[in-house]
Amino acid sequence: MSDPSSTKVGPTEDEIRLFSFQVWSYKQGEAVSFLIHLGTRLGLFRQLRDSGAVSPAELAEYTGLHERWVLEWLRAMGAARLLVWHEDGRFELSSAGAAVLVDEDDSLFYAAGAFGAPMDPTLVDDLADAFRTGRGYPYDRQGPAGVHRTERMLGPWTRLALVPRILPSLEGVVEKLERGARVADVGCGAGVAVLAIARAFPASDVHGFDLSSNAVERARQLSAQNGVTNVTIHHVGATDLPDEPSFDLVLTLDCLHDMTRPDESIAAIRRAIKDDGTWLIKDIRAAPEARDNLANPMAALMYGFSITSCMSSALSEPGGAGLGTLGLHPGLLEELTRAAGFGTFVMHDFDEPANFYYEVRP
Repeated sequence: MSDPSSTKVGPTEDEIRLFSFQVWSYKQGEAVSFLIHLGTRLGLFRQLRDSGAVSPAELAEYTGLHERWVLEWLRAMGAARLLVWHEDGRFELSSAGAAVLVDEDDSLFYAAGAFGAPMDPTLVDDLADAFRTGRGYPYDRQGPAGVHRTERMLGPWTRLALVPRILPSLEGVVEKLERGARVADVGCGAGVAVLAIARAFPASDVHGFDLSSNAVERARQLSAQNGVTNVTIHHVGATDLPDEPSFDLVLTLDCLHDMTRPDESIAAIRRAIKDDGTWLIKDIRAAPEARDNLANPMAALMYGFSITSCMSSALSEPGGAGLGTLGLHPGLLEELTRAAGFGTFVMHDFDEPANFYYEVRP
């Protein structure tokens, strides 16, 4: 006689429907993501911010685009609840929508820069191979588009928070910068933070270091465009920092978890920083236990970023640490810094949904 407790009960139709809806909602998100990219690329969101409620014909006229295509895009954005779809057929971008989708220079909540064109199919092939081989691709494999996307994602925070809010929270740092300090931004990317500090503190000497040739090219381009004379960009990684203690301030912003050997990078930073220097680390909010990251409603997105960028970069060399986007929690970071000879480790929480900050000193 069979044991009734061992009988497997199949899912109900309602359970299947709910699971199906959850799966298809991610496909809808993929489609909406691409349309947000088009709306930004074509200036549609910006025009909506400037025009108020408009008809499809008016928006098409203002932007010089084809009305039928504009109409379908508007309907899609209305259906996604990103635009207000009025009963008279006009569409409107709310002030909150403008802060998130348009105001790249003035809003800490600007997000549209994260929405790019679909991933290169050859990059998808490389990812599939990575699952088979264990070897990821380096950051440069994403091409200039990867640098541009990161620049636009992090740019608003850098312009609006780094100099006015974060640096003043670090003991004695602003005073040093005003007098003239030597600064290293390790993993500087497009150099947005480098430029922000250089412009705010012209007496300081600011250096950016990055392994990515695409990032270095963009950082040098932005430096030239902005006419700053106290910036130097170096095409080298963290482990190639100067061996002598020469920097008053070192920054690593959202990059330690991307590095193949963060312990070696941290040791190099310890050698390069002065005994009275400060190291500012910005890294992702992460929990020691992976399941605890589920408290973050964007955890699935973070793990997606990890596979397509962060963990891939951190596994791009044999023996890479492969920490990934959510792999560098405060306890591990403190352990790594102390092992490298740093004596002070202070965590700052500025109520940012995605990041913790750390003030580390020899």
